[in-house]
Amino acid sequence: MKLDLSDEATDYGREALRAFEAAGGDSLIQRAQARPETRAALVGPALAGLGAWDLDPRTDNDALEAAAALCRSSGYWALPYPVAERLARPAGLDVDGLIVVADNAPSAPLYGLEFRWAAVTLAGVRSSVTGLGTQRAGFVSSVELTPLDDAGTGDIALGLVLPCWTLLGMLDRAMHLTINHIRLRQQFGQPLSGFQGVQFQLTDAEVERSGLEMLAKYSLWSIGTDRPEAVEDALALRLAAIEAAEIVFRVCHQLHGAVGFCDETALSWLSRYSQPLRRLPFGLSATKDRLTERAGRRGLTGLFSDVGVMA
Repeated sequence: MKLDLSDEATDYGREALRAFEAAGGDSLIQRAQARPETRAALVGPALAGLGAWDLDPRTDNDALEAAAALCRSSGYWALPYPVAERLARPAGLDVDGLIVVADNAPSAPLYGLEFRWAAVTLAGVRSSVTGLGTQRAGFVSSVELTPLDDAGTGDIALGLVLPCWTLLGMLDRAMHLTINHIRLRQQFGQPLSGFQGVQFQLTDAEVERSGLEMLAKYSLWSIGTDRPEAVEDALALRLAAIEAAEIVFRVCHQLHGAVGFCDETALSWLSRYSQPLRRLPFGLSATKDRLTERAGRRGLTGLFSDVGVMA
């Protein structure tokens, strides 16, 4: 079992971080919110320069690891672009990307983008996206679907796992911002980082973040080795990602105080734009239900064997 990303993938992720910062960094999400139709123009050149769309994570394990690293870097800067969804594009369909959707009221953060999209449900039913509804928070809109086939079982795991890597990148940044904040913020004559209670809270958050990182690597390995349980592993990862995000963002907001909810802070933007990743295609309870349905009483294997999902 190989859980660490290759040096090449890690270096690629670092290069992506620098490219996104040079393209505008935190200002990208702010500019995109003001004009959603400019999302592709704001981010596209940086992604093209990185050769993002030359990656084929479905057939090449090196490309799979590079894709995960790219998604993580895009999450770090809350990139206003569905990088994971485009990288998950299915083979055999003339589309630009793939979204995993719920059976009822399917939605996705696609507003303002003019691409050809495919959608897949957990049952493996694939559809083409033929229309978008009005914009809601976080570039989310409802999607109109036209059924294509039921050959999408092999698309599900990748479509679930790569967005979790994006969310992991957001948690990386939230932790970095909070560590810097408590080192600089003074209270009672000393930095907040010197208080034991603050240290305990930050440790709890880091345990969740680092645990999610390990499970994300495991799920990537599960896809790369074509494990029969890859979809169950992907659902278990999504469950862990949602739970970790709730804890990490709660702690980070608490340690930032009221300023953490103001648009002047990057944490506020990260937290807001993590919501679609945490709620779509389904939130915490629905993810538990779907994982229970698939795993049943036999449970999970590997690193997820301790996750409690009894039928």
